Amino acid sequence: MSVDSSFGKLPDHLLIEIFIRVPVSEWAQISCVKKQWANLFRGECLWQAALATTYPLANQAKRWPGPIPRGLSKRRFAALYVSKHIFSLDGEIDEIVGHTYLFLKEQLELSTMPPSSSILHGTIIGLLRVLADQFIACGKSRDMAHDLASQIWLAVLDNLEENEHTFQILKRLAQEGDVFLPYPYSRSIKVQWRVFEKLFTDFRDCFDHVDYYDVLACAKTKFQPIPSIWLGY
Repeated sequence: MSVDSSFGKLPDHLLIEIFIRVPVSEWAQISCVKKQWANLFRGECLWQAALATTYPLANQAKRWPGPIPRGLSKRRFAALYVSKHIFSLDGEIDEIVGHTYLFLKEQLELSTMPPSSSILHGTIIGLLRVLADQFIACGKSRDMAHDLASQIWLAVLDNLEENEHTFQILKRLAQEGDVFLPYPYSRSIKVQWRVFEKLFTDFRDCFDHVDYYDVLACAKTKFQPIPSIWLGY
C-alpha cells in the first residue's frame, strides 16, 4: 500500500497501535518507509506502548537493583525480547538477564584492544564483577549468580559478529591466562572452552602461524585432551 494513501496519513497514535502488532522482525523495514514512521520508532511513545502490550507485567517490576542501568522503554523492550528469545526465561529475573546480556555484548563490541597486560585487570575483570553483582543484588545466591553470568557469557559469545574485531577479542580472552578472582566472579570452564572452540572453528582462517601456536599452547594448559579438530594449522 502506498504511503500516500489514507493509511499513510493516519495520526501517530493509530500508527503506533498498528505497528506494535506487526512482528518485531519487520519493524526495521517499516521504519525505513517514511520519515514520520522512523521518528515514531526513535521516540518513547511507541516503545512504551510495545512494552505494555507485549510484556504487560513489566510495569509491575520491583525496584531496579544492581549496577547496570535499566534505561528507557526501548532498552527495556530489547532486554525482555532477548530474555524470551535467547534464554527462554519467564519471571522476575528475565529483564535483568536481558539487560546484562545487552550490556556485556555492547562492551565487548565497542571495546578497543588495550595492551595484552591490561585487559586482564581492566575491561574483562570489570565485566565479570558487574555480571555477578547484578544478580547478587537481586537476592540470588552466589551459585545462581555464577551460573547466570556463565549462561550470558556463552550467549554473547555465540552472537558476536564474525569479524576481525571479534577475533581479536576472543584471542585476548584465550591468552589472558587464569583469572585470579574469587568465585562467583571467575569465568566458568564452559565459557573458557567456548572461547577456544570458536577460535579454532569459526575463526581458524584468521590466524597467522605464530598466533595459532600461541593460542594452542594456552588451550593445552587449560584442557587435556583437546579436540583433534583444533589441531593442525
